[in-house]
Amino acid sequence: MNKPLRRIALFCGLLVLALLVRVNWLQYVRADELNGNEHNRRVQIERYAHERGNIIVDGSPVTGSVETKGSDFKYKRVWKNGPMWAPVTGYSSQAFDASQLESLEDGILTGNSDQLFFDRTLSLFNGKKKTGGNIVTTLNGAAQKAAFKGLGDKKGAVAALDPQTGAILALVSTPSYDPSVFAGNSLKDAEARQQLLKDKDKPMLNRALRETYPPGSTFKVVTAAAALENGLYKGIDDKTDSPLPWRLPLTTGNLANEGNIPCENATLREALRWSCNTVFGKISDDLGNQKMIDEAGKFGFNKEIFTPVRADASVYPKDNRPQNAMAGIGQASNRATPLQMAMVAAAVANDGKLMQPYMVAERQAPSLDAIYTHEKEQFSQPLSGENAQKLQQMMETVVKNGTGTKALIPGVTVGGKTGTAQHGLNNSENPYAWFISYAKTDSGSPVAVAVVVEDSDANRDDISGGGLAGPIARDVMTAVIDSKK
Repeated sequence: MNKPLRRIALFCGLLVLALLVRVNWLQYVRADELNGNEHNRRVQIERYAHERGNIIVDGSPVTGSVETKGSDFKYKRVWKNGPMWAPVTGYSSQAFDASQLESLEDGILTGNSDQLFFDRTLSLFNGKKKTGGNIVTTLNGAAQKAAFKGLGDKKGAVAALDPQTGAILALVSTPSYDPSVFAGNSLKDAEARQQLLKDKDKPMLNRALRETYPPGSTFKVVTAAAALENGLYKGIDDKTDSPLPWRLPLTTGNLANEGNIPCENATLREALRWSCNTVFGKISDDLGNQKMIDEAGKFGFNKEIFTPVRADASVYPKDNRPQNAMAGIGQASNRATPLQMAMVAAAVANDGKLMQPYMVAERQAPSLDAIYTHEKEQFSQPLSGENAQKLQQMMETVVKNGTGTKALIPGVTVGGKTGTAQHGLNNSENPYAWFISYAKTDSGSPVAVAVVVEDSDANRDDISGGGLAGPIARDVMTAVIDSKK
C-alpha cells in the first residue's frame, strides 16, 4: 500500500474509533442523563403510552386514566371529585409535570420504578400490557367528605390524624381545584392552569400543609404542656400566679382578655376553659423563650414535616420577652400549619406520644401485590403520659362546659380548644377561626382534628373558633367514629 493510501486508511480508522467512542459515551455514560432530559420527547411519549396506576382511598381509586384524542400522548389523568382530593393527590399533567403524591410516587404509578423491575420483566413473557402500580393511602373517605362539605365555600383547611398511628385521615384545603382541567397538553389545558394561577383566592395552594397561620388560642395547649413539663405548675386545679391586669414585660401596656371572664389567678383548667390570655402569656414569660422553643419543637414546630408530601415548617420564634409572651398565646410571630396543630391534639390524645404523620399505607404492583407497607414510627414525646392525661382533662372541660361545646358528640368523650387568631396590621382584618380536638372511644382515640377558617365574609363579631370551626371538627370526628362501627 502506498503512502497516501496508508494515510487515508489511518485517518478513516481514527474516524471509526472516534465514532465508536462517541456512541458508547452516549449509550452508556450519558444514557440516564439523556433519558431523563426534559426535551427528550420519546421519554414523555413512553410515560403516557400506558394507563397510570391509581391512588386508592378506602379500597377504591380516586383517580383514573382516559385516552387522549389528537395527541401522541395516549393516556391522561382524570380524577373522581378532583377538588376534594387535589390536596391529597396533587396533579399529574402531560404539559406541567406533577405534584405531591402524583410526583413523589411517579415511579410506581407509571410502572417505571426499580421496585417493579420483576413485573416489567414478566410482562415481556406473558404479553400483558404495561400498567402502573397503585398507591394505597391512609385517607378516610367519609372524613374527607365531611371536612370538604363543612368548609364549603369558605377559605380554610382541615387536617385529621389517627393519634395512635400517625395516619392522615383527612386533608382538605378550600377553595380547591380540579386537576383534570389541565391534565392534557392542549392550549385549553394551558389556559385553565393559567386561570387557576391568577385566581386571587389561590385554589392551588394547599392550605393544610403549605400555609402557616397564627394559631391563636389553640397554641395555649402547647403553653400548658410547657408549664406542666417544666414543673411551673403541677395541679391543673391549683391557682396560678396570674394577676389581673397583667402588664406585658418591658412595655407600658396590659395584656387583655376577651370579655368579662374569670382569669385572675385562674387554675390551668379554668384558664384553658375560658382561654385566659393573661394566664398563658405570663406562663410563657415565666418559662422564657428557650423553654417555649424547646417544648414547641417537641410537637414539631421549627421542622419541615414529610408525609411524604412536604409540609412547611411551623414556627415558634426566637424573640424578646414581650413577643415571647404574645407567642405563648399563639400571636406575634408564632405560625402553624393545620397539620401541625392536628399533631398537637394527637400527641395529647395519645398520652403524650406523637406519631410521625403519613398518608401512604401501601405501594402495590400492577398485580396488586404489596411491595411496600408502612410501619408506624414515633416522632417524639412532647409530654409525659401523666401530664398528657392532665391536659386531656383540661381539653375535655373546654368541650363539656367551656368555649368548645359545639364539638360535643353524644356518647363520645371529646377534648378540644378554640382559637380566634388576630389577622392583619393592628388586627385590622377579620380573624382566623381555629379549633383543635380529639375524640376518645373505648379503644382509645381514633382521630384528632385541626380546622382553620379564613372567613373574610362573616360579620367580625360572629367569628369564633368554637362557632365556625368547631362544628366542622365535630363532623369529621363523627365520620371517623361511624366508619369504624
